[in-house]
Amino acid sequence: MFTGIVSGVAPVTSIENKGSLWSIFIDLEGFDEGLEIGASVSIEGVCLTVVSIEGTEIGFDIIEETLERTTLSDLGIGDNVNVERSLRMGDELGGHVLSGHILTTARIIDRVEKDGSVDFSIENKEEYSPYILEKGFVAIDGMSLTIGGVSEDCFSLHIIPETLRVTTIESKSEGDMVNIEIDSRTQAIVDTIRKMGVPS
Repeated sequence: MFTGIVSGVAPVTSIENKGSLWSIFIDLEGFDEGLEIGASVSIEGVCLTVVSIEGTEIGFDIIEETLERTTLSDLGIGDNVNVERSLRMGDELGGHVLSGHILTTARIIDRVEKDGSVDFSIENKEEYSPYILEKGFVAIDGMSLTIGGVSEDCFSLHIIPETLRVTTIESKSEGDMVNIEIDSRTQAIVDTIRKMGVPS
């Protein structure tokens, strides 16, 4: 489990494309203390399992379904990725509980600079729009964020300077794709209400 509080970014050092399986290697210097093979790490919001450790270079295998469902297939050598280690007993829950299981990807429709902060408009896909609620939670590339305004076509995010400083979202622009994980509690409540046939 994760919290959506990204620890920082790390560079992709190598990628091995084996067809339906990719191996990706990331320099996790500064994030690798106590890391062991079999541990879970959130990379761009995707829960991946450590399969190799060579110094600070950490290897992960990515299966075909994950490549098709997420933005990881777009990564190249030298690209930075958001990193979060898994939640440990006693850790502060600063964001919201995340599984690292990406529901979909969505396109950035607009980016507006505002005195050091940035406002993003994100595509609101019809099949997932019931879960996108104003002032609700969403994870974007592993970042726990509060949803601003919501329309039929898009929803807005207001990104503070600290989040821009420590994550990859500062480099994102119009047209880029991002990973989306819906808040599980929101999803459960909405699905229950819909199954009960309660009008929205």
